[in-house]
Amino acid sequence: MTGVTKFRDRTHAGRLLAKKLSKYANHKEVLILALPRGGVAVGFEVANALNVPLDIFVVRKLGVPGEEELAMGAIATGGVRVLNEEVIGQPGISDQAIEAVSAREQDELRRRELAYRGHAPPPQIGGKTIILVDDGIATGSTMRAAIAALRQQCPSKLVIAVPTAHPSSGNALRTIADEVVAVMMPESFYAVGQWYATFSQTSDEEVRQLLELSWRRQLPPTTLP
Repeated sequence: MTGVTKFRDRTHAGRLLAKKLSKYANHKEVLILALPRGGVAVGFEVANALNVPLDIFVVRKLGVPGEEELAMGAIATGGVRVLNEEVIGQPGISDQAIEAVSAREQDELRRRELAYRGHAPPPQIGGKTIILVDDGIATGSTMRAAIAALRQQCPSKLVIAVPTAHPSSGNALRTIADEVVAVMMPESFYAVGQWYATFSQTSDEEVRQLLELSWRRQLPPTTLP
């Protein structure tokens, strides 16, 4: 533990998380990828503190029709789709159902990407150290989907970084990520929001503003002629 028992908000959480990632500061091959929406405010602070670029990685879970919490796969930024063979092999899950759910979630993924980053191309993942940031991990299902999608794009290293995580979920992710960094993994974990004094919903507009601020910071300084 770090002495902190609750984060004031996502900004405070991001600053504390950045301290645990200091070895990655100022490395040109490092890229922070934040999971919208809540992860972006955390990722913004991490990217600022480490002086590395920030981008987003949108993941949409493909829920089994009628049992939407059960993931049969996921789609993500960059046209990636990952299917869970164990789940889609169950009786009653047809190819048509998979395609219908994929199409619906693809529409939402496109909407979010357009809302957050306009027509900017997706980030280049291959060969980079990716630090995947969210505001916390409860079950870990979204993060597992993100890891599976990112692995297809061949990063050199994949680090999961969050302010707080359920201990069993965080430890399980260590088996599929190269490193898992958390400020705290409290035993009495019920929900991510319980570890924040302020845990308000992040809007699409806030995500867009934080990305634009970070991208402007990354621009090389202009010199007067």
